[in-house]
Amino acid sequence: MTDRIGEMFARQKQAGKKALITFVTAGDPDIATTEELVLAMEQAGANLVELGIPFSDPVAEGPVIQAANIRALSNGLKIDGVFGAVEHLREKTQVPLVFLMYINCIFNYGKDRFFKRCRETGVDGVIIPDLPYEEKGEVSAQAAEYGIKLISLVAPTSHARIQKIAEQAEGFLYCVSSLGVTGTRSSFKTDFEAFFSLINQYTAAPTALGFGISSPEQARELKQYADGIIVGSAIVRLVGAAATPEEAVQSVTDFTASLREGLDT
Repeated sequence: MTDRIGEMFARQKQAGKKALITFVTAGDPDIATTEELVLAMEQAGANLVELGIPFSDPVAEGPVIQAANIRALSNGLKIDGVFGAVEHLREKTQVPLVFLMYINCIFNYGKDRFFKRCRETGVDGVIIPDLPYEEKGEVSAQAAEYGIKLISLVAPTSHARIQKIAEQAEGFLYCVSSLGVTGTRSSFKTDFEAFFSLINQYTAAPTALGFGISSPEQARELKQYADGIIVGSAIVRLVGAAATPEEAVQSVTDFTASLREGLDT
């Protein structure tokens, strides 16, 4: 199986650029628009796209993404619908695609069936915010069998666990910028120098910084610390505010292009 995530980070590093990772909630406002958004963000400069699988109780998400989850679930979206979208996208793009989802969804779908379907459709990795590092064994065998990266999150408050999480990082290490749930932030209190100095002692895996980054200026300011920058809530807010799917695609395209410019400046 092609390592699209690893190859992407290698290309960006060789070009002297940072990876731009964007997030949308699958099925918001509808799954056809989700496909358009993925392609539009790639064209505008995104290097990897996270697809949020809607869930009724997303513990790591702030109000913006919670509302998007409700909209998508109200449309009757199921996981099979997201897999179908990935199949369609793989006919048009090889951009790395990662699911961000909650462990109950995987258990409900069936662990073996889920990861097998990931491989069949072209999903590259899975981020599971409510699966602690210590409990990765719940799904790690199935993910490994089908070549799906289990992408771990590490926070400044992980303390003694940072070493273990970093040492076993695969795909990339999702570095949480600050305490709390997802959502835009005007400033950050984390000592990023100390945080990434510690992380980089224990892993050679690519790092990406997320949670709260919402502008080209913030992306430019924070890109020095990690190999990539993750932007989610700011994009989901644009989708939710758009009057039509077409307006959503245009707004997200323009914003993604501005993020790309911020990272490349």
